[in-house]
Amino acid sequence: MDIKEYFARISYRGSHNQPDLATMSDIFRHHIQAVPFENLSIHCGETIELNLEATYNKIVKRKRGGWCMENNYLLSWVLKTLGYDVILLAAKVYVPEFDAYPEEIDHLLLQVELDGKSYIVDAGFGMAYQLWEPMELISGIDQPQTPGVFRFQEESGTWYLEKVKRKQWVLNPSTSTPQNVENEVCRRIYLFTLQPRDIEEFRGCNAHLQTAPDSLFVTKSICSLQTADGIRALVGWKLTEIKYNYRDNMDLVEIRILADEEIEKTLKEKFNITLDKKFVPVNTSRLSLF
Repeated sequence: MDIKEYFARISYRGSHNQPDLATMSDIFRHHIQAVPFENLSIHCGETIELNLEATYNKIVKRKRGGWCMENNYLLSWVLKTLGYDVILLAAKVYVPEFDAYPEEIDHLLLQVELDGKSYIVDAGFGMAYQLWEPMELISGIDQPQTPGVFRFQEESGTWYLEKVKRKQWVLNPSTSTPQNVENEVCRRIYLFTLQPRDIEEFRGCNAHLQTAPDSLFVTKSICSLQTADGIRALVGWKLTEIKYNYRDNMDLVEIRILADEEIEKTLKEKFNITLDKKFVPVNTSRLSLF
């Protein structure tokens, strides 16, 4: 494992001598625009390992992406290597269709202590709720970013992340999301506490999320990548491309349903992913990712 090889993977050519906020933010932005959030391994006969060297080989050497327990685990190694004080945290991701959080943890994120302040660093959520910058851990303060306005709310030691959504201008509304989702103004994303975690505590959810019949990651094949001005995502056969804040506090959304023969080319051209095994797209869940 070589930090310079990782920097080449994310096309980062900036300074890394000082473990400061500017450097961390720059590396973070390069990571999310180079490394997709994806669960394609589940849908092409591969197992997602909770192992740092395996994750490094997958993301850095094979130029694949990964989910939270891969992206953020790798990023924790990067930041620690550069001298940052990194703590693993666990979250429970909000499920809007059930208006509830799961009973067990299902998301890995990072807390970084820097110059007397705490920051949440999460490069592993993907889709339209992916942070574009580290967030200062402070309650009740709007923190505007390119994707929208994020904020934390703290209640009795539990922290909630939420995003204020912009209106959307959908070019082809017939393939759009359900109306009740479109009418959302604010979306809760996940809750977490500041209890430090060990990577071993995520072995259960790493296995469960890729095998349980009702897991979102089993019922949907997902690949999303942040771009210079938005996001692109392939969920099943549906390709969604969003330009953030296209005009008048409105995001531009374009959706296209792909044919089977377009999938491989799209993964290569839009996400820079080439799979070693046969990929079978899946989208049997009605849960909305937007």
